[in-house]
Amino acid sequence: MRDAHPIERAVGIEHYVAESPGIGGTVRADADDFRVRELERFETKPVDASPDAYPHLVFRATLEGWDTNDFARELSNQLGVSRERVSWAGTKDKHAITTQLFSVYGIDPDALPTLNRTTVEVLGRSGRALEFGDLAGNAFEIAVDSPDVTERRTIEDRLASITAELAALTAQTDPVVQRGSIEAHVGVLNFFGQQRFGSQRPITHEVGLEIVRDEWEAAVMAYLGRPSEHEPEDTQEARAFVEETHDWSEALDRFPHRLQYERSMLHALAEHDGPTGPAAFQRALERLPSNLRRLFVHAAQSFVFNRILSRRLEQGLPFDRPVAGDVVCFADRDAPENLELPDTDRLQTVDERRVQSVRRHCERGRAFVTAPLVGTETTLADGEQGAIERAVLEELDLEGSDFDLEGEYNSTGTRRAILVRTPLEIDTDELTFRFSLPKGSYATVVMREYLQTNPLHLG
Repeated sequence: MRDAHPIERAVGIEHYVAESPGIGGTVRADADDFRVRELERFETKPVDASPDAYPHLVFRATLEGWDTNDFARELSNQLGVSRERVSWAGTKDKHAITTQLFSVYGIDPDALPTLNRTTVEVLGRSGRALEFGDLAGNAFEIAVDSPDVTERRTIEDRLASITAELAALTAQTDPVVQRGSIEAHVGVLNFFGQQRFGSQRPITHEVGLEIVRDEWEAAVMAYLGRPSEHEPEDTQEARAFVEETHDWSEALDRFPHRLQYERSMLHALAEHDGPTGPAAFQRALERLPSNLRRLFVHAAQSFVFNRILSRRLEQGLPFDRPVAGDVVCFADRDAPENLELPDTDRLQTVDERRVQSVRRHCERGRAFVTAPLVGTETTLADGEQGAIERAVLEELDLEGSDFDLEGEYNSTGTRRAILVRTPLEIDTDELTFRFSLPKGSYATVVMREYLQTNPLHLG
C-alpha cells in the first residue's frame, strides 16, 4: 500500500493498493489512445416496425472528438427537432473515440444526417427512449504514452507485479505473463475518479458538503473562490479577489467571460438589495443548471464513499469478501457476458452465521461488499465496517438526515460495490490496456494503479 498522489488525497483517495512502483506516463495524448464502447442491454424491433407503435429510432454511433451532449445538440439541429427528442444511456467526453447508443423520437433512418468524424449504424426501433439504466457497462482500450521508465524489462516487471497484486484482490488465478502480453482477472477499489470532483479544480464535493450543512455562503464561495494553480492566471486573480473582497460588482469586471456559471452567480449577488444573507446565496446557486446543482450533492456523497474505502484499506479489511456486519448486494442476472454488474436494489446485511456462505457468493461473482452513498434512507453497516462508516460521517459532521433537502439537492442515498473485477489484457509492446467495467465505475481507477502519476495525466 503506497500513498496516493496529493490531488487524489484531496478527494478521499489515500492510497494505491499496489506496493510496486508505477510506470508513469500519460493517457489520451491523442483521441485514438482512448477508446470506449458501451456494453448494451437494450432490445430493439426491426427498423421497418410500425413507427406508431415504435416511434424511437435507435442507432449506434462511433464518434471521434465529440462530447455526447455536443453531438446530440448538433444532431437535433441538423434534424430540425428539439434536443429533448434525442436520448442516450451514458455520457462520454470528446477526448476519445467512443461507441454508444442513441435514440431519436419520430424520425426515419433516411433522415439521419452525415456528421464529421462519425459512423452510424441503425439498429432498429423502440417503444421508448434510451435511459441511463440501459447501459450495463463500458469496454475500454487505453494506450499509455511516455512512461517514466524506458527499459522494456523494467516496464514489464512493474506491470506484472502490479497485476499480480491486483489479481490477489479477486480470489482468482494468478496472471499469465508472456513476452509482449499480460492476462489476468484483476480487482480494483471502486473509487470515484478525479473527474467526479473536477480534474483541474476539485471543489465540486466541497460545494456539496457546504450545501448539505446548510452553509449557503460557504457553498457559493467554494465555487467562486478557491483559485487553482492549474487555471489561467486571470482566473486565479479573479477568484482571489472575490474571496478577499466579496465585491460582487467589481468581481464581474474581473471574471473572464468564459466563466459563464460564475458570472451568472455574481450577477445574482450584485443585483440583490440589502445585506447578503443565506437566502441570497442560495438564490445565486439556483442560477446554475439543475444537473450541476444535483452533481454537488452527488460529489459530496462520492467523497464520503472514497474516504470510507480508504479507511477500510488502512484497517486491513478485505474487499473481495465480507466480514460480519457488512452489507452486500447481489449480481444483476441480466448483465452482459463477462461483466460483473452489482444490483444495489438487492441488499443484505451479513451476520456472523452467514459470513461463509456469502463469501462463496462473492468468490463466484454473485455478490459484492458495499459501502454507502449516504442519504436519508441509506442503511449503514454493522460491525467493523459500520464503525468505519460512522466514524467518517462523524469526522465530517454529517448524518443521513442532512440530505433531506429541497429540489435537486435531496438524496435518499444508496450503496455501491467497493470492488470491481474485470478480465484485463495488457499489450506490453504497445503499452495498451483492455478491460471492461460496470456502469458508474471509472477507467482511471484501473489506470491509476499502473501509472501512479498525477491524476491530470490519466485523462
